[in-house]
Amino acid sequence: MSTADAPLPSAPDVPGPAPRILLVRAPYYRDVVDGMTLGAARLLDGAGAVHQTVDVAGAFELAQAIRIVLRSGAGFDGFVALGCVVRGETDHYDHICRESMAGLMQVALQYGIALGTGLLTVHDIGQAEARSRDDGHNKGAEAAAAALTQVALARGLGAR
Repeated sequence: MSTADAPLPSAPDVPGPAPRILLVRAPYYRDVVDGMTLGAARLLDGAGAVHQTVDVAGAFELAQAIRIVLRSGAGFDGFVALGCVVRGETDHYDHICRESMAGLMQVALQYGIALGTGLLTVHDIGQAEARSRDDGHNKGAEAAAAALTQVALARGLGAR
């Protein structure tokens, strides 16, 4: 399924108080990540969620930053990781994509957090721009919807 064929993201009903969501961004490709951030923020605002944003150096640092926030006890209900890795001429792309995604999954599973992942791994900047536009098919909005869905699941099951 392509981005254009995907259903538009929508926010689920989340029981209880307004969810507190942290957007963790790796804005190396600032225009792309800003576009995804706007999509995520719009969806979160529409769901009545409270959200904050922090920036990190790059995709590799996304999982590390989430772990630091968890260690701080800041009390977020969920997280949205946003970034973009564009294929280059070396195998650096493969390593960063693999390890960044593995790190996000590891922290999500180890700490049982609600995490929406909006880390684009693309062949060219055009693909990234197509996934960060303000046209409804925005991967930031999709990641925010995923995080809220996980928050709703956890609250519905009484998970802490």
